[in-house]
Order: sequence, then structure tokens, then C-alpha cells
Amino acid sequence: MTGKTNSIIFASLLAAMFLAAPVRAQVEPYPGLAPLFADDSVLEVTIDAPLTALMDVRPDKAYLDGSFTYTEADGTTRKLGLKLRTRGNYRRDKEHCDFAPIRLNLDKSQVGGTLFEGQDKLKLVTHCQNNEVIYEQLVLREYLAYRLLHELTPRSFGVRLMRITYLNTENKRKRVRFGFVIEENDAVAKRNGMKIANVGLITEEYVEREQASLVHVFQYMIGNTEYSVLRPEPKKDCCHNADLMAPKGESLYTPIAYDFDFAGLVNAPYAEPNPRYKLANVRVRLFKGNCQYDEQLQATLRYFHEKKAALYQLIDDLEPLKGLSRSAVKSYIDAFYKRIATTADAEKWLIDKCYRAT
Repeated sequence: MTGKTNSIIFASLLAAMFLAAPVRAQVEPYPGLAPLFADDSVLEVTIDAPLTALMDVRPDKAYLDGSFTYTEADGTTRKLGLKLRTRGNYRRDKEHCDFAPIRLNLDKSQVGGTLFEGQDKLKLVTHCQNNEVIYEQLVLREYLAYRLLHELTPRSFGVRLMRITYLNTENKRKRVRFGFVIEENDAVAKRNGMKIANVGLITEEYVEREQASLVHVFQYMIGNTEYSVLRPEPKKDCCHNADLMAPKGESLYTPIAYDFDFAGLVNAPYAEPNPRYKLANVRVRLFKGNCQYDEQLQATLRYFHEKKAALYQLIDDLEPLKGLSRSAVKSYIDAFYKRIATTADAEKWLIDKCYRAT
């Protein structure tokens, strides 16, 4: 599209953004969301495990034995059988994290009637570095990214923040850190009336435009370029840091995004921009929305304006987020909203930067 055509498309509806009433963060959970993810309070838990062996060997298939203890809302202490292993790619590398992300495999025979009923294998996002205080704030910032997306759409992963006491059964040492677990992708698909889809080549016409547009604007808001929702050519990356889901028998796919530690909002010390984009650092935003979504984009930006108050409320409500970290997050989101403040701003930073492929 030409710049003149883009102006015509945007001028008619973009102005309506500023008339929208502010919306507070959601109070009621989405239908079908498991109790574990329907509550945003911090869950106090203890993980007993041979953590030295876990982090030294970093098994990616074999599980080690441990236990998982937490307190129910009524004060009842529950101890569940647990097997655990390390997981992930980048953060599982010892060069980047001395405390890797973990896969929690709960004993299914023990979770019935508990807060973890229906849960099986949960991804746990950990603090990465044991002796660097800043990393705990980075966990909170990535958790916040998930919460922001979840506020915008039910087609996203639920998360639950935990304050975890890690008890190393090999040396009896304790460490307390924040971490969070992520809803399983099959559960996300089920509560949205869909199933996770494994597909080969996929181009724009097979991707649901409303969700794709929302994902692209969200990723721009948090400054993340480490994702892809397409596979337009053989041997190209498909659905990097995104799953696809669709109703049974249908071939219009909905992307659900995850893994935001390379986002500018998080600003992890180890994060580097993808060299293909030639960005100075991960804080530099790049819009990856496809040009075919231009007409959908006007409605997407209007929606982001409508949800502005709710998104900022989530930042304010995350109490463990420290003052400097909170200020940095708000400042980064402020910069996003300045870039979509007017028709001219939106054209300059998003429409004129649209991609022919993502």
C-alpha cells in the first residue's frame, strides 16, 4: 500500500481511539482457565531435589526425583511427588544461565482435588543466575509480559507467579527466588475450542488475521523480534516462539506467543538482537507485522488504546517489581504508546515498516 492509501485507512478510525473509555485489568478469569492460573496471587512453594546434579548434568530427557510442597488457600499444606529435568535451549546452556529453566512433572495420582488438579508437565521459568540480584527482576518482567498478553486475549498462556524455596537435598542448602509456571499449550487450545496444530509450510492466508495482528503489535510493544508465526518457504523457521492452534478440521491457524526473555521490556544482559535485523540492541523496536494486515491493524491499535489503563494497572499491581525496574518497564511502554498516539505516528513507526514476510 502507498502512504496516501494508508493515511485514508487510518484516519477514519484511529481518532476514535482517544474517545475509548479506560478499561481496568480483568477481574474474572477466562472460561476454562484452570484454578492454578485463574489466581494472580503469589504462590509459596518448596522444591526439594538434587539441584547440584540437576544443574551439573542438565538432563533434557531423564528426570530426577524430588518433591513439591505448597500451601492451599485454606492453609492446608500439600506435598506432591515430583520428577524434574532442565529444559529449553538458550537458557539451558551453562554459558548463559547457571540455574536453568525446569520441567516439573507432577505425580498425576496425587494432584486430584488440589490446586494442581489436571496439571501434568509444567514449564518453570527460573532466575537464570544464582548470584545476580537483577535476574530475579528479569523473571518478574518476563512474567509481566505474559500477563500483559493474557490481558489482551484469551488466546495466550496463563501463568502463575511463585516464590520458590529451593532445597538442595545433596547439601541441604536453601535458596529463595521468584519463578513462574506456564499453562500447557494443549490447555490453552482446549479452553479456546481448538487443538494444537503441527503444520509444514504456512503463509499469511492460513493465519487468522485478528490474532496475528494482535501478536505483532504486542511483540512490538514489548520490543521482541525473536518470534515467527509463518513458514513461507522450505527450510525456513516456522512458528519460532509461537504455537499454532485451530478448530478441528479447519486450516485457519491462530498463533499463541511465548518466550519473551529476549524482549526489550525484559532487557536481559544475555539477550542480543537477531543479526538479520541489524538492531543496535534488544531495546530497539522493529515492527514485524505483515503488510497484508494493514486494514486489521487499525482495529488492533484502537484495541490497544482501549486496554491501555488495564495494562498499566497490571504493572502497578505486580508488587515484587522493584522501583527502578517498574520505572523502566513503564517508560518502555510509554514509548510504545507515543508511537501510536496519532495517525501520523502509527504510519511512521508501524504501517510504513510493515513486512512482506515474518
